Amino acid sequence: MRIEGLVAAIFTPFNENGSLNLAMAPILVEQLVNDGLTGIFVCGTNGEGPNMTIEERMEVAAAFVKAADKKLKVMVHVGHPTIAESQKLAAHAAQIGADAISAVAAFYFKPVSVGNLVNSMAAIAGAAPELPFYYYHIPVLTGVGMDMLEFLRLSEHVIPNLAGIKYTAPTLHEYQSCLQYEGGKYDILYGTDEMLLSAMAVGAKGAIGSTYSFAAPAYLQVMQLFGEGRLEDARQLQYRLVDMVRRFVKYPPLPAQKAIMQMTGLNTGPCRLPLTSLSAEQAAALKTDLEESGFFQMMEAIRSRKYEVGSMK
Repeated sequence: MRIEGLVAAIFTPFNENGSLNLAMAPILVEQLVNDGLTGIFVCGTNGEGPNMTIEERMEVAAAFVKAADKKLKVMVHVGHPTIAESQKLAAHAAQIGADAISAVAAFYFKPVSVGNLVNSMAAIAGAAPELPFYYYHIPVLTGVGMDMLEFLRLSEHVIPNLAGIKYTAPTLHEYQSCLQYEGGKYDILYGTDEMLLSAMAVGAKGAIGSTYSFAAPAYLQVMQLFGEGRLEDARQLQYRLVDMVRRFVKYPPLPAQKAIMQMTGLNTGPCRLPLTSLSAEQAAALKTDLEESGFFQMMEAIRSRKYEVGSMK
């Protein structure tokens, strides 16, 4: 399996009382299809997978697979502190017709070596052997920051359905090594949105990220500019997106992005504890900040094909 383009790490929609709002799934999918996305990553970090029961995660995955209806690839995150629960989620993802599964390392009792990590992932991937499996490398949240090149070497004959890695870390030298392992045998998807252009410079063709849920057309234009050799224009536009990220990370990032979703007309509801939604005052301040930066104006211009790099400061 090879994924090129952008995959949105979607936000799970909740009602105000914290229950699932799965009626939003087709609406979110429609917007992402219109924005030119390749796929969606369900129940991951930004989907608050760890904040849901496995029954809820199964409901969410099924709703998005149905809504996507093959118009988008659906990758289901099945990571859980308990391998047995991960296996249930993996088997369910196969049953509902997901295109791939992914899992983080256990984040309470953590793997103690690369070999231990590989064996843990093999147990999960083996529950859905017909689906491509991507290890989800995000050490800033799991606390598991092992050598990913060694992971590929040890996994090669242990995880038959290993497709690659969702690589969410700033260590581009290691990312590049993984891309080039065995002549590019594995699909290494980059997961730090604000470093997309940097990742493309070392060979990235596909990426998974949260801000692609509301700003994908801008990132796709970065990719297009890079492909056309217009590097300075690509740098300028990527910087506009870095500036957008810097403005919302003044607040807790996930709640802030849910607030941005609402500002764009897609209400994915509140977050679940221990995450807390932005206050009305915080949301208003963030909106003002983004308006003053020209972010919304830029996105409108890009969607209407009227944006010229450097035309908006």
